[in-house]
Amino acid sequence: MARKFEGGRLVVASHNPGKVREINDLLRPFRVEAVSAGDLNLPEPEETGVTFAENAILKAKAAAEASGLPALSDDSGLSVNALDGAPGIYSARWAGPGKDFGIAMKRVNTEMVGKDDPRAQFICALCLAWPDGHVEVFERTVDGVISWPPTGTKGFGYDPIFRPEGHTITFGEMEPEKKHAMSHRARAFEQLVDNCFQK
Repeated sequence: MARKFEGGRLVVASHNPGKVREINDLLRPFRVEAVSAGDLNLPEPEETGVTFAENAILKAKAAAEASGLPALSDDSGLSVNALDGAPGIYSARWAGPGKDFGIAMKRVNTEMVGKDDPRAQFICALCLAWPDGHVEVFERTVDGVISWPPTGTKGFGYDPIFRPEGHTITFGEMEPEKKHAMSHRARAFEQLVDNCFQK
C-alpha cells in the first residue's frame, strides 16, 4: 500500500522551469502548494544513478531532507533505439552547461546519420519522497519517432523532434493540454495520483 500525500506544501525537486511548470499544471487539481527547489535555493544533487528511477530518488530525497517537506522529483529523457538508448539518463547533459537543447537535438540528428530506425521513447520516473526517507516511485514511457528538422515551440527539451506514435505532429507543436493527456510524465503522474493523492 503506497503512502498518501496529506496535502499542503510540496517541493518540486527541479531547477528546470519548463519541467516545474508542467508538474505544477498536473498538480493543480490537488490540495498542493507547490514550490520549486530553485525557489528555495536548494542545491542540485549530483545525479550518479544509472537509471531514471535512481536519479529521481536521489533528487527527491535530497530536496525532502534539505527542505523538511515532501518532495516530488522527475527524471526523464529521450531514449533513441538507433543510438542504443542514448541520450537516456544523459539527456540533459547533451544540452551542455547552458541547457541548450538546440545543440542536443542536433547531436541526436548527427549521431543518427546512416541509421534507418527512427523509433524512440520518452521515459519518465517520478519519485515522491518524505523527510523521513520513505519514497514512492512510478515510471512510464511514451513511444514515438525522431522527426527532423525540429518543429514547434510549445514544448521544451527534445519535444520539437519527438513525434508520438499515432500522431502527425511533434510534442513541440502540440497544445499543452493534449500533450499532458498522453505524455510519459502524464502517465507516470496518473500512477502517482492513483496511489498517493486524494482529489
